[in-house]
Amino acid sequence: MTTKSVWMHIGAGSFHRAHQAWYLHRLREQGDDAWSIALGNVRSDAAALLERLAVQQGKYVLETVTPDGEREWETITSIRRILPWDSELSALVAQGAAPETRIIAFTVTEAGYYLTPDHELDLTQVDIQADLRGDACTLYGALTRILHQRMAQGGAPVTLLSCDNLRHNGGRFRHGFLAFLAEKGEQPLAQWVRDNTTSPDTMVDRITPRPTPDVAQRVKEATGFDDGAAVMGESFIQWVIEDDFIAGRPALEKVGVEMVDSVLPWEEAKIRILNATHSCIAWAGTLVGYDYIDESTRQPQIQQMAREYITRDVIPSLTPSPLDLADYRDVVLARFANPWIRDTNQRVAADGLSKIPGMVTPTLIERLRAGHTPEATAVLPALFFLFLERWAQDALPWTYQDGVIQPEALRQRLTGSDPLGSYLRDPALFGELAQDRTFHKLVAHTVARLETWIEQHQPVSG
Repeated sequence: MTTKSVWMHIGAGSFHRAHQAWYLHRLREQGDDAWSIALGNVRSDAAALLERLAVQQGKYVLETVTPDGEREWETITSIRRILPWDSELSALVAQGAAPETRIIAFTVTEAGYYLTPDHELDLTQVDIQADLRGDACTLYGALTRILHQRMAQGGAPVTLLSCDNLRHNGGRFRHGFLAFLAEKGEQPLAQWVRDNTTSPDTMVDRITPRPTPDVAQRVKEATGFDDGAAVMGESFIQWVIEDDFIAGRPALEKVGVEMVDSVLPWEEAKIRILNATHSCIAWAGTLVGYDYIDESTRQPQIQQMAREYITRDVIPSLTPSPLDLADYRDVVLARFANPWIRDTNQRVAADGLSKIPGMVTPTLIERLRAGHTPEATAVLPALFFLFLERWAQDALPWTYQDGVIQPEALRQRLTGSDPLGSYLRDPALFGELAQDRTFHKLVAHTVARLETWIEQHQPVSG
């Protein structure tokens, strides 16, 4: 009898269940049941969801919808074990230490890596400081506990797999984790990690909104299943992975995953063209009164902002590329305009303090270094500034969520005598541009222009 292998996944949110879990489910549908998922979470915010999944033996329905509104429903069966949350992460630690666990993967969002614009671990973060003292409220603290136990039980090699929208996610996660272990004085564990783990880079893509009650209602009508953990996403899906697994892997290439030597071209196109543009549309749409990504995208002036950013600055920065970048741009904007997804500006606008340095600043720097004025890209930090101003004034229509926000300090800066200057001089957001007068002047001009646009735009109902 073949020994079964476990893919332990940290992060029980919608994206994993609509993406990685779907691919492993498709393998099982082909008759390959060598791998299954054990699902858990570092924080307590998914405890109720994990309980619902446990009642359903890990099964749930994924609803997908095409741009034409065609819906399909599929019962996902790849999650075979639910790891209940407790403050000691005891189930995660036990499963992560087990020899049959050959991959530990995670979706913690960009903010969950706690990196500075220079891609170093941000030791000033409160959560990082807590974990250095022995807590486990970040990925690094949780993995320290898990891999300590794994090492103590014999230390079988394991792949540590990032599935987030972070450029060079495998390498940068690994650098951050080893820096955390060094700061914590965990030299034996750090050496074990170097010798017994790999961290492949990946690119993941599927728009997955937070499920609303109508998703479960449609699932029940279509399947008869009263699903407490239903999830929905667009029909489009993509996954590109650097093929560097130290302890074996599922045969993902059989279900459409692209296994490659380097994910860089796909990664850069996705982060700059899809992710940055998504946030641009969310911030702009919010500022003029829209609630949803699709309606924001269909607003001509917002679509023009997004299209010009990609066409004038991103495509030149990424050329030459093995991808047809103009075609990719058009596909992305068409996906954003899908009226059936109903993805909210609130979800996509989140974590801007990590998205600006990770997704936008590199294009600004490259265009300025090349002697070009990145007028189209300057729209993005200008929009985010205006968005943050409204956050500081409690004038947003919903609660803004950001994993690295320090609310009191940020609010003080944004309500001071020079809020825009304070924003632009922040090296955590803009790196070397924080002291660049040309950049400051460009964004100030763009902010003034956008303020006029917002004032002239009649509020709309979402």
